[in-house]
Amino acid sequence: MNIVVLNHYEEMSQKAAEQIIQTVQAKPDALLCFPGGDTPREIFRLLVQAVKDNRVDFSKSTFVGLDEWAGLGREDEGSCIHFLYEQFYNPAGIQDSQVHAFNAKEKDLQAECEKIDAVIKRHGSLDLILLGIGVNGHLGFNEPGASFESYSHVSDLDAVTSTVGQKYFKEHRVLSQGITLGIKHILNAKSAILIANGPKKADAVFEAVKGPVVNTMPASVLQLHPNSHLIVDLEAYAKVEKSEAN
Repeated sequence: MNIVVLNHYEEMSQKAAEQIIQTVQAKPDALLCFPGGDTPREIFRLLVQAVKDNRVDFSKSTFVGLDEWAGLGREDEGSCIHFLYEQFYNPAGIQDSQVHAFNAKEKDLQAECEKIDAVIKRHGSLDLILLGIGVNGHLGFNEPGASFESYSHVSDLDAVTSTVGQKYFKEHRVLSQGITLGIKHILNAKSAILIANGPKKADAVFEAVKGPVVNTMPASVLQLHPNSHLIVDLEAYAKVEKSEAN
């Protein structure tokens, strides 16, 4: 795992954005996977600005959704796909035909899993996947206990994921299940970037980097990835740094 520790969130975001830009410059028809959530907001702002500055052209790229809350779709504020359209796809001029995402409003979620698996299989593998890390170490909705052999699947959400997820909604929602790319997709990706910032992520980052590779800490699997990158700020890396100083 290549580890880059930067002073603050803005520098972390800049570094991750540059790696994405370089990937697309080298392979314009790249298959990319981006997460929703608070952590990548600045990355998306920088990517949109890079499009406006003609530094990167996403018009030949294809995008796959990482995960989604079960029962929610594009029109639902707080859904992952709604966030991605609002923060990146629309302002970057990405066409609907370029985006393949789980429609978690469908009754047959297994069919949605098969749909996304087929998209990735047609391309061979993801060229780049951008990931955040949950306080419980989850990647997407690969919760503690997730199989490292899994492809897209429906996941029962950890209590902490359901609780933290409430911040994306104006009113309380029951968040019991999600649909997600699997760990196998992450391991098969040509490049995997894990981003983390702030003190709340310090414990999870420590376990992901220094702990054993176990499915109770899904992010630890990135230790096995041949081209994984951890891009963090000082606060998120503080526990690792402290352990190395002792």
